[in-house]
Amino acid sequence: MDSAAHVSFNAEDRSYFAILKKEIHKIVSTAGFSERRTGEVDIIVAEMASNLIKHAGGGEILVRLLQEGDNEAVEVISIDKGPGMINPAKMVEDGMSTSNTLGNGFGAMKRLSDTFEVYSLKDWGTIVLSRVYKNERPPYIKQAIAEVRPLVVAKPGERLSGDGAFYELGKDQLKIFLGDGLGHGPDAYAAVQKAIAVIGASTETSPVELLRHVHLEVKRTRGLVGTVAIYHFKEKKWFICGIGNIATRTHATVSKNHMSYNGIIGMNIPNSLKEQEVPYERGQTIFLCSDGIKTRWELQKYPGILKYDLSIVAAAIYKDFARRTDDMSVMVARINARA
Repeated sequence: MDSAAHVSFNAEDRSYFAILKKEIHKIVSTAGFSERRTGEVDIIVAEMASNLIKHAGGGEILVRLLQEGDNEAVEVISIDKGPGMINPAKMVEDGMSTSNTLGNGFGAMKRLSDTFEVYSLKDWGTIVLSRVYKNERPPYIKQAIAEVRPLVVAKPGERLSGDGAFYELGKDQLKIFLGDGLGHGPDAYAAVQKAIAVIGASTETSPVELLRHVHLEVKRTRGLVGTVAIYHFKEKKWFICGIGNIATRTHATVSKNHMSYNGIIGMNIPNSLKEQEVPYERGQTIFLCSDGIKTRWELQKYPGILKYDLSIVAAAIYKDFARRTDDMSVMVARINARA
C-alpha cells in the first residue's frame, strides 16, 4: 500500500527548469536511490521538460514516491495540452529523437525507465509516464491480481493535500479509500491522514463498519468526506459505501455512478448506512474522484486508454477535469481477470 501524493511542478517555460530538476533530484536522492538511478531519473525529467517546451508550449510534471511490495519507485508523469501525436509508438522507438534533445528523445526515456508509456491524441495533448524502481525489477513480472493507481495533487499554492488515498491488497480482499478533508491545507491534511491511519490499522471487512469506526476516531479533526470500496475475491463483488461528495463510478460494459450519503465523517453521519454491492465483470474498472475533479468526464473521449497503465488513465481525467481551486484526486482500480 501507499498513500503518497504527487508533487506538481510547473513546466510552462525554461525559467522553471533549474528549480524543477533540482527539486525532483532532491526527492529521489533523499529517498535513498543510488547515484546511478538518481542520474537516470535526472535525464528522464530533463527530457520530459525539454519536450514540453519545444513541442507542447509547456505543461506540468507530477512526481511521487510509491511502495510496491518491498520495492520503492519514483513515478514521473508529464502532461501537456499540445498538438499531440498521430503515432506515439513510433516516437518511442529507440534512437528516434523529437529534436535532438537531451537523452535522444523517448527512446532514451524508455531505456532508463522500468515502466514507460505514452498516450497521445491529435489536438488533445500527450501524457508520458515513467517509473524507476530503487531496486531494478526482473525482466518479467507476473500480472498482479489487482492494480490500483491514485493521483493526488494539492491545491495550487498549498504544500500539503487535504485529499488522501489509501489501498491495501490482501489475500481475501482489496480495500481502497479516497478521502477529502474539509477545506484545504494542514488541517484538512491532518483529518484525511488520521482517517487513513485508522483504515490501515483496521481488520474490518465492511465499508459501513469501517466508516463508522473512522467517524469515531476523527472527531477531534475538522472532519472529512470519504468513500470505502472493498472487493472480496471469494464473492467476486465490490462492496461500496461513501459519505459526502466523493464521486464513485464503475465501468465495464456500461458505466454506473454510485451515490454517497450526505454527511461529514467526524461530525455527522446517517444512522442508517448500507453498502452497495457491485458484481465483478471482466475488465471492470472503478473510479473515485474528489470534488476537485469535475464530474462530467466520459471514457469515450479517450480511445483505447484502458489498455494503458492506470496512472495514465487517472492523469487524463486530471488533465481535462481538475478544478485547480481545491485539492484534486483521482483513484483508479482494476481487478484482473484471473481474480
